[in-house]
Amino acid sequence: MYESSYQPLDENLDKELSYIKVIDVGRRYLVNRVLDHIQSRIVYYLMNIHITPRSIYLSRHGESDLNIKGRIGGDSGLSERGKEYAMHLRKFIQEQDIKDLKVWTSQMKRTIQTAECLGVPYEQWKALNEIDAGVCEEMMYEEIQEHFPLEFAMRDQDKYRYRYPKGESYEDLVQRLEPVIMELERQENVLVICHQAVMRCLLAYFLDKTAEELPYLKCPLHTVLKLTPVAYGCKVETMYLGVDSVNTHRDRPANVTTQRSTEDALQTVPAHF
Repeated sequence: MYESSYQPLDENLDKELSYIKVIDVGRRYLVNRVLDHIQSRIVYYLMNIHITPRSIYLSRHGESDLNIKGRIGGDSGLSERGKEYAMHLRKFIQEQDIKDLKVWTSQMKRTIQTAECLGVPYEQWKALNEIDAGVCEEMMYEEIQEHFPLEFAMRDQDKYRYRYPKGESYEDLVQRLEPVIMELERQENVLVICHQAVMRCLLAYFLDKTAEELPYLKCPLHTVLKLTPVAYGCKVETMYLGVDSVNTHRDRPANVTTQRSTEDALQTVPAHF
């Protein structure tokens, strides 16, 4: 059927073209005249994907002490409810009876403490650390709005590209997570215990969300998302594990300043920014 509609590339006749042949879904590859960075990344991507049935489980860490206080970032440990969630997560994973499950965490206390309760080996990834809030680390949103009103308004204007002073943007985070995403494509069953911003980026990749949608995806605490790749998409199952927690989600502001007024305000940015 393919032969009736397509003409195959010939190694000799088409040797001047840039192309990649993927034979039998990864059994063999033929790469011809790969010339630049983008083409190299495409080759790398195609050589790491597979069609083996698998599921990716995404979970935030258990509720932390700073979550309770309404403060962003930091490296605090789990609250009592966070520890309770970790035990519920252990029971959930055992009930799922997942074959050859791998567990990944960030290098931050709250994800490590969550994984420790599972009683299985886990791997720490620095790339999975939460977005760096820079000078705003461990502040409440109300404090940021009071002390850095311009920064607060700029973030509402373009949350994906906004970079915290001396910190990161979601755009930076997406770049940082590229190796993690590539490795997820290679693996079979993986549980990723991570953070709100990180989970949004991973979820956006698998669900094909836009840069505007990504920073506002809902990733509640004490909830597991099971992603199962299917033809032309990804099936998502949401499982709340029954342990109360604070709500750390902040909706997209209904009214934000216009792009023009934000640019005008930049003229008054304090020197330390």
